[in-house]
Amino acid sequence: MTDDAMAKVGQYLERFAAERDLALPPLGPDGVVRIQRGSAVVSVHVLAEQGVILFLARVADPPAADDAERLRQLLTASFTATGDAAFALHPESGDVYLRILRSIDGLDYEELEDLLHTIATVADHWDDRLKAPGA
Repeated sequence: MTDDAMAKVGQYLERFAAERDLALPPLGPDGVVRIQRGSAVVSVHVLAEQGVILFLARVADPPAADDAERLRQLLTASFTATGDAAFALHPESGDVYLRILRSIDGLDYEELEDLLHTIATVADHWDDRLKAPGA
């Protein structure tokens, strides 16, 4: 599945770029490509060995350790306001990311397009919102 998964996602990304007249780099040999949509930078990771595709978008610096309200806001938004995406803290940096994880098996172009649109739109909204004073 490794080569098939990479080829499949690579073709979908080429189509995505062509339909929007974007100049995107090709999917790298490591299975990663970064796509800027608005203020969001979405990295797409094809984890072919695991048979999954991971979409990530950094939206904020690490929240303060004692900021329970910020963490509550993020967890609540993950449940109510982020569509297919969910907030996550990077295990090493503590930065706040939005993430979507999907199986590559059965993934079609329309779903990839929808997932990219969802994470980019939500990240574009939340990266600004989380920078606002009193957010």
